[in-house]
Amino acid sequence: MQHEQKSQKVSLDNSKIKMAIRAGIPLSITTYTLPREMSEYMEQVLAAFLNELGQEHMGTYLKYCLNELVTNAKKANTKRIYFKEKNLDLFDDSDYETGMKTFKDETLANIRHYLAMQKLTGLYVKLILQTRNNRIKIEVRNNSVLTFREYKRMHDKLSRAQQYTSVDQAMTQVVDLSEGAGLGIIIMILMLEKIGLTEENFQILCENGETITRIILPINEKTQRKLNSASHEFIKIIDEIPQFPESIMRVTRLINDSNTKMSEIAMAISSDVSLTTDLLRLVNSVTFALASPCRSIADAVKLVGIRGIKNMVLSVSSVNHLQGLGGDSQKALFMHAYRVAFYSYNLARNFCASERDIIDDSYICGLLHDMGKLVFATAHPGFIDNIRDICRQRNISQDIFEKLLAGVNHSEIGALIAEKWNFPDIIISVIRHHHEPDMAPPSSKKLSSLVYLADMLAHYQTNEVDYYQFDLDVLKLFEIGSENQLRKISDKLAAAFKED
Repeated sequence: MQHEQKSQKVSLDNSKIKMAIRAGIPLSITTYTLPREMSEYMEQVLAAFLNELGQEHMGTYLKYCLNELVTNAKKANTKRIYFKEKNLDLFDDSDYETGMKTFKDETLANIRHYLAMQKLTGLYVKLILQTRNNRIKIEVRNNSVLTFREYKRMHDKLSRAQQYTSVDQAMTQVVDLSEGAGLGIIIMILMLEKIGLTEENFQILCENGETITRIILPINEKTQRKLNSASHEFIKIIDEIPQFPESIMRVTRLINDSNTKMSEIAMAISSDVSLTTDLLRLVNSVTFALASPCRSIADAVKLVGIRGIKNMVLSVSSVNHLQGLGGDSQKALFMHAYRVAFYSYNLARNFCASERDIIDDSYICGLLHDMGKLVFATAHPGFIDNIRDICRQRNISQDIFEKLLAGVNHSEIGALIAEKWNFPDIIISVIRHHHEPDMAPPSSKKLSSLVYLADMLAHYQTNEVDYYQFDLDVLKLFEIGSENQLRKISDKLAAAFKED
C-alpha cells in the first residue's frame, strides 16, 4: 500500500483500505527505519481499517499492540547490524551474552548510524492487515530470523503473561530489565484479554527468512449477522429488478431442453431483433477470435455451442436489464465488467484449453462478477430512497444500509440476485466466491480462481492493487511465479482488450 517516504508526511488512502476489505486482499506497509511519521501512518491505517469493519472498540488496545510489535521488529533488525559490526555470532550463547551487555547503550548513542545501515542492508519492518472469513489478521514481519534463544524468550514471556491479571500487577512484579524482560509483550497480552482474546490469538513463527508476529481477531459476529440478514432483505426488497422478458425465458427453456434442436434455438433467438444484434456483435468481437465473421444466429449456435449461446443470452440480457433499471449507468463499472469478462475468457483459453465448460462459462462469470455493485450503481435515486425507507421500516440500520450500498457484501448480494434470476449454479457460485476462490466448492474453484485473477489484473493495471496482494495459491495454480511474468500477461491482455 505504501512504502517509507523520506521526510514526507504520508497521506491516508481510504479508497485502497475499503477495496482491500471488500476484496479480502492484504494491505502492506513497509519501512526500513520506522520514523515517527511512519509509525503515525501505521496507526492511522489500522484505525481506518477497524473503523471500516465496525470494530472501532478494538482501536486503543490494538494501537498499543501494533507499536509494541513494530518496535520489537525494528530492535531485532538493529541487533543484527550491531552484532555483525562487533564480529559477534548472534547464534552463539557466549557471544549473545557479551553483545547484549552493551547493545542498548551503544545503539541508542549512535541510532542514526544503525538505522541507516538497516536501510542499506535491506532490513525491513512490514505491517500487513487483512480481513477474510470473518477474521482480522494483523501481522508484523521483519527479515531477521529469530535465534532459538530469542524464540524461547518470547514464548517464556507469553507464559509469564498468564500470571498477571492487570497491567499494574505486571509492572510491579517485573523487575528484570534485560531486553525489557518482556513487559511490553505481557502488557500486550493483557490488552488483548480486554477485548476478549487470549494468548492463542497471538502467534510467533519464522517462514521464508522472516520473523512473523501475528494477531488473529474474530470480527464482531453480530455485525456480520446483520450484514448477511440485510443482504437477504435487500433481495426481497428489490422487486424493481425485473425478471427477463418472456422471449428470453423461452430461449432459456429451449436451451435447457435436451430434446430441442439447434434450429429451434436459432429461430427463437432470431425472433428478438435486439437480442440477435447484440449476440452477433458479441460473437464477432475480438474476444472470441472467430476465424471468419459469423453472419447468422444458426451459424453462431454451431460455432459457440449450446452452453456458450446460453451464457451469451444471459450475459446480454443481464447487462441490458441492469442498464435499464433507471438513471445513468456507471460507465466505469460496466467497462470494468466487460474488461474482466474479456480477460476471464482469454485466460481460460490459455490456462484451461482442454476444459470446455470453463471456457464457455468464463465470459459470463467475468461479466457478472460484480453484479451486486452494478445493481446499485445503475439504480435511479428514487429506487435507492425507496429501499432506504423500507430498510428503516425493517430496522436495518443506516450504517448497515450504507455499507451494503458502498459494496460491502456485494459478492453475496450479487449471488442472491443471480439465484433470483434462476442462473446456473456455477455462475452463482463464482459470483459469490470471486474474491475468495479458496472458499468455493471444488466444482467452481478453478473458475472462481480464474475470475479472481482477471479481476485483480484489471485493478493491477489501474494501480489499485500491487503484486503482493495477489493470492499466492491462485498464482501457483496458473504457474505465475514472478511479477515480471504477471506483468507480461497483464500487458498482453490490456493490448488485446484495446483492440476489441
